[in-house]
Amino acid sequence: MIRAYTFLIRPTVGQQGALAEMLRDHCALYNAALQERRDAYRHVSKTTIRYGQQSAQLKDIRAFDPERQGRWSFSSQQATLRRLDKAFAAFFRRIKAGDEPGYPRFRPGKRFDTVEFPKDGDGCRWDSTPHDPVTRVRFQGVGHVKVHQHRPVVGKVKTVSVKREGKRWYVILTAEQTAPEPLPATGSVVGIDMGIANFLADSHGGFVPNPRYDRRAAAKLEAAQQALSRCKRGSKRRHKAVEKAARLHRKVRRQRLDHAHKTALDLVRRHDFIAHEGLRIRDMSKAPAPKPDPDQPGSFLPNGAAAKAGLNRSINDAGWGVFLQILTAKAECAGREVMAVDPRNTSRRCPECGHTAKENRPAQEKFHCVACGHNAHADTVGAVNVLRAGLVRREAAPA
Repeated sequence: MIRAYTFLIRPTVGQQGALAEMLRDHCALYNAALQERRDAYRHVSKTTIRYGQQSAQLKDIRAFDPERQGRWSFSSQQATLRRLDKAFAAFFRRIKAGDEPGYPRFRPGKRFDTVEFPKDGDGCRWDSTPHDPVTRVRFQGVGHVKVHQHRPVVGKVKTVSVKREGKRWYVILTAEQTAPEPLPATGSVVGIDMGIANFLADSHGGFVPNPRYDRRAAAKLEAAQQALSRCKRGSKRRHKAVEKAARLHRKVRRQRLDHAHKTALDLVRRHDFIAHEGLRIRDMSKAPAPKPDPDQPGSFLPNGAAAKAGLNRSINDAGWGVFLQILTAKAECAGREVMAVDPRNTSRRCPECGHTAKENRPAQEKFHCVACGHNAHADTVGAVNVLRAGLVRREAAPA
């Protein structure tokens, strides 16, 4: 299996400049390759340029520009061209699927933040000074950079990437590992129901509160964005305001990740089988379609867009998608089973008599079956039904 590790690196002032120049030159290569593809297709011949043709030009590009493109790793430049090729592959896949295409765009230097080295030892070297107690990573054209390694790397390092986040720099490793030993069986199964009032409810009656990190930081974020809007473009003051806003957003994102990791780890340690709703989060957080007014052409009727915008913010703040990805990855490492089930009517179906009706849920948190009179918390009822559906699906799955 492949596992990723992210470590903070501490470059010197000179190394920070070299890393920034590396990102700048890889960004220029990416944009030039994109321009070549656009120009070739706009020609009368409608020529299609592919990765192999652009990769074959790298040798001449490096010889023509030794002070910039020639400084960096050949393999990392190939990885940048593959990155563009993947963007075009995704573009054509979306066209074929009938989705919004999203043609690959030129990347500004401030938004091109990652360079990948496809193989450890080719243009980069992890733990480049093994004789030194301080871990370092070496990048071609940059040198040996100190790494804040907060945990050991298990397995053989396959790829190395360098990433910029604000003023901080990180190295990201992927390591190939043998399958870990599964955790001891607990004999416990659970269903979970994701929500807004509570982050999740389980089928045993437990709840995990929703921390609402984005809402907690809303006042600071609003003040930072207002200060940013008052700054003149290109000024030092604006540059500081941008960094402050980015720092606040980064803190919220990391708090959300930390909560997701801890919650997922707790579930994986306590249960052998975990069933959850197969949510289509992107569709759930879409803005409502406008409602034209038939009596007044050009006017529109109220469609609840303001209320839906608040719900969408709460959904995004909860971070359900990130949590479910982390839960699936941790379960795989621990030898646990995670299964997604159809979420329809899970909070409207009575777990006692099976009666399904909209009237069974008169309020957000209240469940009252109109057929048998069963009362419970609506999220707990949803979790129980999710677990039952998951167990049925597991039994029906081929061995």
